[in-house]
Amino acid sequence: MSDTTERTSQKQRTRDAILDGARRLLARGEAVTVAAAAAEHRISRATAYRYFSDPQALTLEAGLATLVPPYEEVTAGTTDLRSRLSAITAAMIRLTLENETAFRQYLSHAVTAPGGTRTRGARRVAYMKRALRDMPHDLAPARQADLVASLSTVAGVEGLISLTDVAGRDTATAARLMGEIADAILTRHLGPGAAAKGEPGKASSTGTRTRPRQPT
Repeated sequence: MSDTTERTSQKQRTRDAILDGARRLLARGEAVTVAAAAAEHRISRATAYRYFSDPQALTLEAGLATLVPPYEEVTAGTTDLRSRLSAITAAMIRLTLENETAFRQYLSHAVTAPGGTRTRGARRVAYMKRALRDMPHDLAPARQADLVASLSTVAGVEGLISLTDVAGRDTATAARLMGEIADAILTRHLGPGAAAKGEPGKASSTGTRTRPRQPT
């Protein structure tokens, strides 16, 4: 593991520990503050405020984090990088659609936080980067970064907001378009998937199943 990867992993562990501290406070019926959540794992107040400055945003993310399925569950059955990234993107889109109100509330707090604390948990990014480490590929580091950045734009509430609030599409249409955009991104970087090559009934990135075209 490179030094950069290790630092990134350590930051994620620290963030996860603060979130766990917030959940412990909630379970005991105590008020959630950034300092109190950090103290549950003996993390300093100064360190905690580099990750969270708003206790309400911390509380919202602590609740949402429990809804994210484990990486192993999301990627079960995937056999190559494209199918793994497709499964991750589809899972994050479903999670967004099923918890849209909570994600919107969280985003509204996160984007108004001071500049140094706007970084969010971004489990979609962590899962995608892990897939790139786990599965064989020939992508250069810069291309990997572009792939993750591109997919992250549609695998969350930001993409949903763009399609519904800005473009005026209904939720069902937005969900379909998010999946199609994800497929296009994957094709751009990794080539066409099995469904695009003509295999009937293959799962798409939205979790639906494509049907073979009927003869006319």
